[in-house]
Amino acid sequence: MRVDVWLWAVRMFRARSAATAAAKGGHVHVDGARAKPAQKITAGQTIRVRTPGGERILVVRAMLSTRAGAPIAQQCYEDRTPPPDPALRAPVPRRDKGMGRPTKKDRRDLDRLRGRSSR
Repeated sequence: MRVDVWLWAVRMFRARSAATAAAKGGHVHVDGARAKPAQKITAGQTIRVRTPGGERILVVRAMLSTRAGAPIAQQCYEDRTPPPDPALRAPVPRRDKGMGRPTKKDRRDLDRLRGRSSR
């Protein structure tokens, strides 16, 4: 089965054309090697795909030729994506209402906090 069709069928992408574009753009790797859209896959292979929601690591369990419901699609792969770093999921700091725009000093402090250079 083609890798782009399988990614679309297991609902990693909303459209088959998006799955094809991701493979053409180098965002899909099968067993560590960059995959073309028409590359054939079999059960047991590891697929690393970069989606708009982040990078996913999937192990193919079964083939699915047509798009199916989410519970059926989830049975066709094993998700080995590591959990996200909790530090990256920290809440975004917010300014109090009525404080106005940040001053130049506030902006520099925020840049320093985020690890960016202010210049």
